[in-house]
Amino acid sequence: MTIDNQTGLVLEGGGMRGIFTVGVLDYLMDCQYWFPYTIGVSAGASNGISYASHQRGRSYFSNIELQQKRSYIGMSHFLRGHGYIDLDFLFYEYPDRYYPFDFETYRQAKERFVIVTSNCLTGQAEYFEEKDNFHRLIDICKASCSLPVMCPLSYVDGIPMVDGGVCDSIPVRRAIADGFPKNVIVLTRNRGYRKPDKEFHLPGFIYRQFPELRNQLRLRYKRYNEELDYIDRLEAEGRALVIRPLAPLSVGRTEKNTDKLKALYLEGYECAKRALHF
Repeated sequence: MTIDNQTGLVLEGGGMRGIFTVGVLDYLMDCQYWFPYTIGVSAGASNGISYASHQRGRSYFSNIELQQKRSYIGMSHFLRGHGYIDLDFLFYEYPDRYYPFDFETYRQAKERFVIVTSNCLTGQAEYFEEKDNFHRLIDICKASCSLPVMCPLSYVDGIPMVDGGVCDSIPVRRAIADGFPKNVIVLTRNRGYRKPDKEFHLPGFIYRQFPELRNQLRLRYKRYNEELDYIDRLEAEGRALVIRPLAPLSVGRTEKNTDKLKALYLEGYECAKRALHF
């Protein structure tokens, strides 16, 4: 597939598995290549935002070095009401105290950056582009990463939101609808992976006020697998170039093992180098 100005970049989530994506993005930045359109969901959004601000190494720092300095994953955070992953720290404290986000470069960049969230009221995906208001941008990105049950609800413009992957886990259809018929798609699972064929049932008291969201969670496995089937077809037709891990991962969504994370980062970098030639 030829990469040109009608080619988009689609970034899947996956929690700490997203360190694979960080390797891909750092390779792109080493090549000084910025896609005209990037859409990210969950960890794909939180890592992609540093690509959109042209900050090579920022996501590596937050995923690996910061985790060593100040662990932000664990039950202690959950018991204090911050969620199993402390998103308040990652999105509101980290940019101020550890590694500032270059909002001015992000704002002036001509490339588009789209973030996916899931609206708890409608049970539908929401797609945001924000280049004027830094605080709203951070709220949107945090919402995209707010894992159901594991993290508190997030709010964008007063509307309750959760992880964008609930409603659109690999937003390639949105990229095509936005005018990018060809896409480089970065996945965080190996070729052939599919979620187990099993509905997800929440206890009745969880998200009781959000029936549409509960329905989305119940059938998420089915839509996710259908999306992977669709991506396989796009790839076979030459309309997608897919970069994915080579083998099943030992890295989990909330992985804290630094050696595993570093190895997956390097795999992402090398996979990008083999797939892309700039």
